[in-house]
Formats: sequence, C-alpha cells, structure tokens
Amino acid sequence: MADGSITMPSTDTSILLRLRDGIYASDLVIVAVAWLDFFSWLSDKPSNQVEICNAFNIERRSADVMLTLFVAKDLLLCIDGDYHLTDLAREHLVKGAAWSLCPYLETMKERPTCKDLLEVLRTGKPASWGSKEGEKEWSLAIKDEDIASSFTSAMDSRGSYLAPRMAEVIDCTGYHSLLDIAGGSGIYACAITAQYNNLRASVLERPPVDDVAKLCIAKRGLSNRVSVIAGDMFGSLPDGHDIHLFSNTLHDWGQERVEALINSSYKALPPKGMIVIHDAHINENKSGPLSVAEYSVLLMYSTDGKCYSVSEINRMLTDAGFVDLSFTTTAAYWSVITGRKPA
Repeated sequence: MADGSITMPSTDTSILLRLRDGIYASDLVIVAVAWLDFFSWLSDKPSNQVEICNAFNIERRSADVMLTLFVAKDLLLCIDGDYHLTDLAREHLVKGAAWSLCPYLETMKERPTCKDLLEVLRTGKPASWGSKEGEKEWSLAIKDEDIASSFTSAMDSRGSYLAPRMAEVIDCTGYHSLLDIAGGSGIYACAITAQYNNLRASVLERPPVDDVAKLCIAKRGLSNRVSVIAGDMFGSLPDGHDIHLFSNTLHDWGQERVEALINSSYKALPPKGMIVIHDAHINENKSGPLSVAEYSVLLMYSTDGKCYSVSEINRMLTDAGFVDLSFTTTAAYWSVITGRKPA
C-alpha cells in the first residue's frame, strides 16, 4: 500500500501455497517405488541414511529430503537412526505384497519430472527451474532480467501474506537498522519498518533484482526508510546494521554456503545484534510438518538447498557464536528463528 502498511487477508492461503510448493512430492514417491523399488529393499533391511545412500547411489542432501518426506507421509519410521517401513508402506508399496499398489504408481514413472528427480537424487545437482525445457537452474536463471522480474513479483505476492505476520512476532525494540539479505522485492523489510517507526532498512540484492526492489519499495511509499544496496551476499556484508534478516534465502543453498552466510552475519553484526531467519523449517526430529517436507522436494529439485530443520539451523547459529536462540511460528507453514550476538 502507498502508506507502507501491509495487511493480512481474512482467509488462510496455506492450501493454495501448498498447491505450488508441494508439486514435486508425489513424483518423488513414484520415483522411489517405480525406479528404485526402495520400499521393497528396505522391507528386508532397515538401514540408516548412509547405508541407503550407498545402496542406491543417492547424494546425501537428496536422500535427506526424500527420507524426511517419507517419514512425514507416514511411510517410514526413524528409530535410533535406522529407517523402517510403516504398516502403510509395507502393505502397499512393497512389490508382491497382497495389497501392493506398485503397479498402479508405476504407470506414472515416465513423467519428465520423475526422470529429472531420479537424476537429482543421483547427482545432487538441481534440475531446471519450474521443469521448463532448456531452462537453467534457479541460481543462474535469475540473472536474466525478465526471469528476475517475474520471479521477484511471484515472491512478492507470497510475501504479502507472510510478511505482516513475520513482522508481528519479531521484537525489534531498541534496534535501529535492518539489513534484508537477498531480500527480493523488499516486502519483508517494508513490513518490519512499517511495524517499527524506529527502524530504517536496506535490502541487499544482486542486479538485476536490485532495480526491481527499488520499484516495489517505491510503490509501497517507503523509499525514504528502505534503501537498496546492490551487492552479493556471499561477499562481505555491509556494516552499520544491528539486525540481519534472511527471509526465504537460506533454503536455496547447500549447508556449506548456509554456514558461510551465518558466519558472515555474525562477523558483520555489532555486539547485541540480532539475526532473524524466516523460512519454512522442518521440525527438530525431521518428522514434518508434511507441508514443509513437500516444499523441500521442490527446493531440492530446483536449487542447491532444502528446507532446513530447526535443529540444523540452531547448530549452525550456535557454532557461529549466536546465543539466546528462539523459534516462533508465523503464517501458513513458516516460522522464525532468531539469535543474538553476545555483548
């Protein structure tokens, strides 16, 4: 809105977000049944993740996403690190079982996305963005001006629902300057500054997204309080900000790069500075929520990342030196993890 305020709709859009975010999850089940015969193999030998990776020649990140999905779908149980079939999987996803549905699911095995997912499982390398033929993976495709504009607009539309609730649950009292790292359209920075009059914000974005962000911020009437910095978050983060926001950012990258970003944030923040990680998070024991486990498949397919668990993020924050970690749910299936740099 022109006055910078962002309001919440009267209805819950979670089911509509999930239509898009969970689009590849069913295909991953089909791949496991039709191309790997995974459930038949596991029925005879409960195994840990390393053993599963070795048996099927699957990359570790991809295996983690797959196993988390299957636990969330009540197809597997993880007991002391070993994965076991549930009754549902044993009765219906094992070849030769009396009520096996394997032949039924196998009729979809030639879907292009199934073949792409099999390749992603094996190599760990993302496929094209949105399954588009000839398209590059997301991190390269976004450098095109048209794609950058359409993708940023898409994320802005989602942010109009997620951002206000995120702003409500973050206590920014006593802080002065927020850096929205890889902040896209700037909608999350705008939502927080609209909530806290004491705050100014900067959105750090690579070209050509930085120009898109300037236009979006201007439309919200907040150009006087939210600026844009053109730059790469994998370089040195700019000084002068006592809050760092990573909103829907870390899930696009592998663990080493996520650790590097968190460490870079710790280095650039002043004492008592706060890090805010707003994302869709897997729970601590990696059993769900199902909506997030499904979304993680899309991220595995299209990016180098996944939906990280609360325990994984907390470990990386603690290793970097952050203290006073907290977790709060926000809107739909999103949540916020915060930490503070010691005084």
